[in-house]
Amino acid sequence: MNKIKTIIFATGNSGKLREIKEIFKDLNADILSMKEAGVFAEPVEDGKSFEDNSLIKAKAVRELVDSDYPDPEGVLVMADDSGLEVDFLDKAPGIMSARFMGHDTSYDIKNNEILKRLSGVPDEKRTARFVCAVSAVFFGGDHLVTKKTMEGRIGYEIEGENGFGYDPIFIPDGFDVTSATISPEEKNEISHRGKALRSMLEMVKERSKGNS
Repeated sequence: MNKIKTIIFATGNSGKLREIKEIFKDLNADILSMKEAGVFAEPVEDGKSFEDNSLIKAKAVRELVDSDYPDPEGVLVMADDSGLEVDFLDKAPGIMSARFMGHDTSYDIKNNEILKRLSGVPDEKRTARFVCAVSAVFFGGDHLVTKKTMEGRIGYEIEGENGFGYDPIFIPDGFDVTSATISPEEKNEISHRGKALRSMLEMVKERSKGNS
């Protein structure tokens, strides 16, 4: 297998890209967003799971890289899919987290709706988790997929300004405040995405050993 020279991650989120660059720095590869790489894909995320959707995105970008990108053999394409599962709501919003109540609906409205649906529900039934699946697709089509979670519960009010999305209503296990209240560094250590990215890094390293 050719050495990985470039990692293209299917994201436009600068904060996510910073986290990826920090975790994958040991590979000594250029890590680029789709925009930075000049590849643009908007596949229909119609999978049945977070793993399905992350792989759909990664494969769509892989096709573009293989047809248009210089030295595609040295490129690893990665993508993630994440969301919130609330047990009392039958694990909703789940894979529909970004589209819950509509793509253009603010997270303030979405968070208030979840709190409303959990009105009167006691602590022990407010269990929830953030889920993140990460996929990596190599030249030739081989792929790896991993999924990790951050367990916790839904609070009773919107709290904190450090996070985004559903962070202001989610209280991670071991904390008494929401993940929008703790520092970004602290959150990265326990987050579903951080865990999934570190897991993928180890999987990529193992694969490279086996193909060297």
